Amino acid sequence: MILLVGHQKGGVGKSTLAVNIAVELQRLGNDIILVEADPTVHTVTNWSRDREENGYRHIQTVQKTGNLRASLDEMSGKYDYVIVDAPGKDSREMRTALTIADVFVMPFQPSQADLDTTEGVVGTLTEAKDFNPELKAIAVMNRAATNVFTKDIKEAREYMASFPEIILAETVVHERKVYQNCLSEGLGVVEMKDSKAKAEVQLLTQEVITW
Repeated sequence: MILLVGHQKGGVGKSTLAVNIAVELQRLGNDIILVEADPTVHTVTNWSRDREENGYRHIQTVQKTGNLRASLDEMSGKYDYVIVDAPGKDSREMRTALTIADVFVMPFQPSQADLDTTEGVVGTLTEAKDFNPELKAIAVMNRAATNVFTKDIKEAREYMASFPEIILAETVVHERKVYQNCLSEGLGVVEMKDSKAKAEVQLLTQEVITW
């Protein structure tokens, strides 16, 4: 299965979700490869290096740019899951990956700046479905405030309901320091002590792969 984690806006938490889903899928016994498709940002590569240096279980990581279709097609025959971390912009990498991906995962923060870009992503997604009609798309609310009194989550759900092309995940990923720490330590939160973050990633991963 090819999972493409992407957005047309940077700073939405794509790399963090990509590595955490990868670690959880590996924990479940799957053979994983992470594809870093951004030629200017090396978050996934740095995370993989730190993971290896710290002696944790290896996850294959490669850098690929340009037209990804042929490379992803080849990888999908060798691994249970191919997870692509696309650039945080409208890019050739994201568009070509959309033509072959099984699931498009779109993280977004419950802020107006992120919500305003949804229409553009949906337009690109619609074009991709002309070549890949079986493509599924799921939006993931990420970095949400843990304050139970905030209205951001409710308002974001209402806004996303106007885009039936993208299903909104039930799981909400909240702003927690452990997500920052895992990147610098080469870990996934499922390998750390924060039970709430661990539950979020496990529930989200199940949603993504079974939806």
